[in-house]
Amino acid sequence: MKRSLAVPTAGAAVVLLALTAACSSSSSSSTASGGSTSTGGSTSGKSYKMTFIQGVAGDGFYVTMGCGIQAEAKKIGNITVNIQGPSQFDATLQNPIIQSVTAAKPDAILIAPNDVSASRPPIAAAMAAGIKVVLVDTTLSDPSGAVSQISSDNTAGGGYAFRAIQQLVPGGGEVLVVNVKPGVSTTDQRQAGFEAAAKADPKFKYVGTQFDQDSASVAAQVTLAALQKNPGIVGIFAANLFSAEGAATGVRQAGKSGKVKIVGFDAEPDEITALKQGTVQALIAQSPFVIGTNAVDQAYKALTGKPTTPKIGTKFTIITQANEASPQSQAAIYKTSC
Repeated sequence: MKRSLAVPTAGAAVVLLALTAACSSSSSSSTASGGSTSTGGSTSGKSYKMTFIQGVAGDGFYVTMGCGIQAEAKKIGNITVNIQGPSQFDATLQNPIIQSVTAAKPDAILIAPNDVSASRPPIAAAMAAGIKVVLVDTTLSDPSGAVSQISSDNTAGGGYAFRAIQQLVPGGGEVLVVNVKPGVSTTDQRQAGFEAAAKADPKFKYVGTQFDQDSASVAAQVTLAALQKNPGIVGIFAANLFSAEGAATGVRQAGKSGKVKIVGFDAEPDEITALKQGTVQALIAQSPFVIGTNAVDQAYKALTGKPTTPKIGTKFTIITQANEASPQSQAAIYKTSC
């Protein structure tokens, strides 16, 4: 069933969402922690070096964001981009990368912090060294000094995930969140948005959140355990890619495919496969490509002395089996290479 939804973006005007709404995306590329380099077509005038530090290497969301960064750098023409990222979404792995990048003295760092608090010291050190910093996707509890923060309105996204479950299970029942871990700004916000919306509807009972440490295998285990403990669960909100993949596996192992509705965040190819197979009933796709282009633009403005925008919110596209084949939904699917 198609239904138009209006979602307020972070610090921006209201964005109209529909189950057939369009979202900017593109093909993407994956980089390991060693990094890769992309150079713009024109090198006239002063050139700038930017490093994109992913939340985790190989994740289609960040791969697609990197494609947006590379495309915008090429469009501007005098920007060289290096991409690096930890093998896991873990501040203890990402922080040494931040420190190494800072020592290389790029003009700007575009970064998805792995922890709202633990990521602050090395990022603050980069800013103290005169490097322009743009926070993409995730943020910090103290983002002061950053040129801009660019992300989806994740609290609203969690709320709309619950609305999708309301549509899928109008009779109500128990609902569960499968999340990454506490301390990640984006997924914390998604969880809070879902929880608040669920608690406001007396037909539904929120039975809590299970954390999977960003592991699909752990997500499968905690989902299976939760279904055994709470057989009345009718809906699960999986707060990111690996949570959705694992939740789908856990539901299948419990023999409840189709009976327990899953709404996932993001739109990786594997999630689209799960959607087609009916294991996942809806996906909330973000706009990582657009986040990437905006990040380069804001960093470039800061470097060239132009005014910047402190916060930028980006759109969602809600993908279901009914609209998955539409051009808009196809454009919103994350890719594995640029």
